[in-house]
Amino acid sequence: MGNHKYNRIFTIVLDSVGMGAMEDSPRFGDVGVDTLGHISERMAAAGEPFELPNLQKLGLGNLKALKQVPPVEQPLGYYMPMCERSNGKDTMTGHWEMMGIETKKPFITFTETGFPKELIEELEQRCGRRIIGNKAASGTEILDELGEEEIATGAMIVYTSADSVLQICGNEETMGLDNLYHYCEIARELTMRDEWRVGRVIARPYVGKKKGEFVRTSNRHDYALKPTGATALNALKDAGFDVISVGKINDIFVGEGITESNHSNSSVHGMEQTIEIAARDFMGLCFVNLVDFDALWGHRRNPIGYGQELVRFDQKLGELLPLLRDDDLLILTADHGNDPTYTGTDHTREKVPFLAYSPSFEGAGELPQTDTFAVIGATIADNFGVRMPEGTIGTSLLAQLK
Repeated sequence: MGNHKYNRIFTIVLDSVGMGAMEDSPRFGDVGVDTLGHISERMAAAGEPFELPNLQKLGLGNLKALKQVPPVEQPLGYYMPMCERSNGKDTMTGHWEMMGIETKKPFITFTETGFPKELIEELEQRCGRRIIGNKAASGTEILDELGEEEIATGAMIVYTSADSVLQICGNEETMGLDNLYHYCEIARELTMRDEWRVGRVIARPYVGKKKGEFVRTSNRHDYALKPTGATALNALKDAGFDVISVGKINDIFVGEGITESNHSNSSVHGMEQTIEIAARDFMGLCFVNLVDFDALWGHRRNPIGYGQELVRFDQKLGELLPLLRDDDLLILTADHGNDPTYTGTDHTREKVPFLAYSPSFEGAGELPQTDTFAVIGATIADNFGVRMPEGTIGTSLLAQLK
């Protein structure tokens, strides 16, 4: 497997931590969006501490003007903004692009409208059940609203959220898990069509007889789309390197190119898992997704909660940094924006930060803005001497990280 500049690369995705609008953001309905900038302003206005000393010393304040995170004279890392080349602003599109895939046909969200009549009618016909719900909702609220009706009438609850998902609830006792999974497989097949293309279909089983007693069970099952081609992860795995995933990474890539998967209960837990992995030997990539920024604070439009989550992350980053060896590389980035001060509940099309650090760096400072997230996968593949799969995009930055 040869000598590599770095034996271990840690790539940590701060899910939705965007850093300002791209030129084409208005085309996605996003004007003046700035996840990091607006969080910083709201934290300052509320008198909330927003100190990020570890991100700061890597160069975050040099990369982006934030009132409470000033630039440092000698940052330890290289930094730049990255623009997204793919046509989208969702989790799968962003992560797939990092690893070399350009998505030209976007995944579709149905947050504002519910699913189209044609899709619902076809799903009803194929499943032999009437559909109720068909709107964006929280999973627990929709059960309180419609669970009793589903049990009494044999109807089927279908709903969506701020992401590109179609979710089906089923009572384990009255509908049965096998039936629920079967209906989800039908929905997955239907939503492969371009006009209804959703990223994931999710089975949401629950138990209980009446409102107030309904509880979702752990038999949730996700039916995600596989990446549309091989990625840097496949190239690494096929060449015998470790590809260790933490958090949602395994789901996002549907296991493709992953050699070890770790499920996280929270973003803090995800960092604790990463810290444990940093204490052991491996050769290859540790790829981490920290989803709470997005799921708990961005979609719920809670800038203060989001800011406090960033502070918690920075504390854990302070525990990880001393564990990094001279032949380790750390890359911090994001997959899209989710400005918690913006209208609606959807992701926002934004540039994302790229911060890279190794204890062996002799230099540091700003790199030119890139026009794709795919520089990350290309850099990782270059480091380990593996060829990126046919049809992928991205140019390596390895020679500039020194």
